[in-house]
Amino acid sequence: MGAVVVGADGREIARGHSREDDPSGHAEEAALAKARAGLAGATVYSSLEPCGLRKSHRTPCAELILASGASRVVFAWREPTLFVEGTGAERLIAAGVEVVELPALAARAREANAHLLGHA
Repeated sequence: MGAVVVGADGREIARGHSREDDPSGHAEEAALAKARAGLAGATVYSSLEPCGLRKSHRTPCAELILASGASRVVFAWREPTLFVEGTGAERLIAAGVEVVELPALAARAREANAHLLGHA
């Protein structure tokens, strides 16, 4: 999975991918760690819906996005219920973040991550 943080001015601030620095790391987590905080007006683009729950001890990506101050999230693929129930979009919307789902791109995200679905 991949994520890019773009500032309110349209310039890329940071990018990250799953397991970039840690075998349990998520794409949004990696990108936001590089971007730091204070991202008012920023957009987080992700190939997968940011997680709302996590089996590990870590903070869910939806909560990290809320803490960052980003005001918009765009993603392609709803989180499949492989590990936990996908609730990230709902958590973000409930907190006032604009959430845009691009289902037309979901097949491309699934294709690149077929190994997660047992298709590789």
